[in-house]
Amino acid sequence: MFPRSSGILLHLASLPGPYGIGSMGKEARHFVDFLQRGGQSYWQMLPLVTPGEGDSPYMSPSSAAGNPLFLDLDALTDMGLLTPEEVYGVRYHGSPDRIDYGFLNSTRYPLLRKAYARADEALLAEVDAFAQAHQDWLEDYALFSAIHAHFGCSLQNWPDKKLIRRDPAAVEKYAALLAEDVGFYKFIQYLFFRQWGELKAYANERGISIIGDIPFYVSPDSADVWVHPEIFRVNAGRKPRYVSGVPADLFNDQGQLWGNPLYAWSYHEKTGYAWWCNRIRQSLAFYDVIRIDHFRAFHDYWEIPATSDTALVGKWKRGPGMKLLDAIRKNVPQAQFIAEDLGDLSAGAVKFIQQSGLPGMKILVDAFSDVNGGSGFLPHRCTPDSVMYTGTHDTPTFVQWYADIATPEQRSYCTNYLHVHEDEGIGWCAIAGAWISPCSLAMAPLQDVLGLGADARMNFPGTVGSANWSWRVRMDALNGKVADRLHYVTGLYGRLR
Repeated sequence: MFPRSSGILLHLASLPGPYGIGSMGKEARHFVDFLQRGGQSYWQMLPLVTPGEGDSPYMSPSSAAGNPLFLDLDALTDMGLLTPEEVYGVRYHGSPDRIDYGFLNSTRYPLLRKAYARADEALLAEVDAFAQAHQDWLEDYALFSAIHAHFGCSLQNWPDKKLIRRDPAAVEKYAALLAEDVGFYKFIQYLFFRQWGELKAYANERGISIIGDIPFYVSPDSADVWVHPEIFRVNAGRKPRYVSGVPADLFNDQGQLWGNPLYAWSYHEKTGYAWWCNRIRQSLAFYDVIRIDHFRAFHDYWEIPATSDTALVGKWKRGPGMKLLDAIRKNVPQAQFIAEDLGDLSAGAVKFIQQSGLPGMKILVDAFSDVNGGSGFLPHRCTPDSVMYTGTHDTPTFVQWYADIATPEQRSYCTNYLHVHEDEGIGWCAIAGAWISPCSLAMAPLQDVLGLGADARMNFPGTVGSANWSWRVRMDALNGKVADRLHYVTGLYGRLR
C-alpha cells in the first residue's frame, strides 16, 4: 500500500512546447518543478511507447520501445546533431491546444535521420553498447520498424509472405537491404532511453515518482506479434484468430471491439510466463509504479472471433489468474502495481482482484450516478488499500460531467456531497473530495486541477479520431498560483510527504 500521498495524471504528450507535442525537455522539468511546489509525490502518465492505430499509445508497434516523438530536439542541438535552424524549421504553428500527428510524422523522422547521419564514432559506439544491453528486443524491433516503413503497410499485408512468417532467408535478406534503417531505429531508441533516464532522475531527485501504464494487450501490427507468434492466438500469417474487447454494458450498448490478438495462455504457462515477466522488468526502466490496464483480464477476458465486426459476438474465457501474478512477483519482486479494475466486473473477477492484494481504482466522477448513495466510488465508502481518482484519461473531465452530462438529480447530489461553491469551482471541490478520502493515494488529471471542460478531454473510448490523445496544456496554466493552491489542499488533507 502507498503512504498517504497524491499526484497528478498528465501524459507526456500533453506538455506544452514549440514543436507540436510534449517532450522530455525543459517543459517536462518545469512540470516536475510544478509538482514539487504543489506538494505532489507522483506523476502518472499514459504509456511512453510509440502510438499505433488511431495515434493510440495503447496500440503500440512495440511493448518495449519508447516514442521518438518525445525526444527533446533542443538537447539534440546541444549535442551537435541538429542545427538551431533545422530545429526552428519544425516548430508547430497550429493550435497549441492539440497535437497534429500528421504534421509530426511528416517532419520529425526526416529531422531525426539528419541527426543520425551526424553521429560520430564515439556516439555510435554508445549506441552499439545500448543495443547489446537491449538485444532481447531492440534488434527485432528495429528490423520490424525498418520493414514496416519500407513497405508502408501493416505486418499482415507485407507483400513478402515468407518475411511475415520470419523465414530465415527472408529475414536475412531484408536485414541486409535495410541495414542503414535498422541502425537509425536503434539510434533513436538510444536517444529516447538516454533522455528519459535523465528526466526520470530529475523527477526522482525532487521526490516525484513516476506511475506509468502498460496496456494489457499489444497491437496486432507489432514487433511482438511478428517475433513471438507462439504467445498469441494468431495464424502463420500473423492474423489473429480471436481478438479483444468488452461486451455491452451500462456505458456502451454495443460493447467495444479493440482488435488486439489474444494470448495463448497455455504456452505462457509452459514458459513460466517469461514474456510477461520480461515485459514488467522492461517497464521498470520507465516507471517506478506500474498501472496494469484492464487488469480484470488476469481473471477472465472477452473472446471475440476475428471475423466478427462487433463486440457483441463473443464469450467470457478464463484468464491465467493468480499463476501469472505469482510468476511476476517471483521474478520481478521489486515491481509495484496499481490494478485498473474498472468496468462491469463479475463476482469472480471482483474476488480475484481482492485476493491479488493490489490496490484498485475508485473514480470520483462516476460516483454520483446513483443518487441514492449506492456507489462504491463515494469517498466515504472507499478503503485505504485503493487509489482514488477524480477521473481518468477515458472519462469526461469533472467540469464536463458536471456541466454537460450529469442529470439535474446527479448534479444536485454531487453539489451537496462535495459542498460545491461557485467561487471554488467544481474541479477543486472534486480534488478536495478525492484528497480527503481514506484512500492511501489520490490522483487527479491535470484537467481537473485546472477546471477544464469538454474541449480538454483526452479520450473517448470506443472511438477513433483527432479528438483522442491530442489534448495539450498551455505553459501559463502551470503557474505558481495553481501549484500553491494544490500544495495547500494536499497539506490540508494530510498527503504531503
